[in-house]
Amino acid sequence: ERHTNPLGGVHGGFAATILDSVTGCATHTVLTAGESYGTTDLNIKMCRPIPFNTPLIAEGKVINVGRNLVISEGYIRDEDGKLYAHATATNMIIRRSA
Repeated sequence: ERHTNPLGGVHGGFAATILDSVTGCATHTVLTAGESYGTTDLNIKMCRPIPFNTPLIAEGKVINVGRNLVISEGYIRDEDGKLYAHATATNMIIRRSA
């Protein structure tokens, strides 16, 4: 089943899910053993409708690491580099008590 928006493209929730995932994966790269994270803020900017049947590339990268928070950004682009959606995310570092 396809989840479409009224304009005929893929629903924006798809982009939000993918961008939450890639920004979270980026955050995971800076954690130490025993640490995890939780998304506290996810801001999505839809730049153009996401089409069906088009290969897309999702990328995430960390832009700031603090004591308790990691800020990252993510992109969804096509193979030509055209930007479809952008996100910034803030993730809280969760430390397990011994």
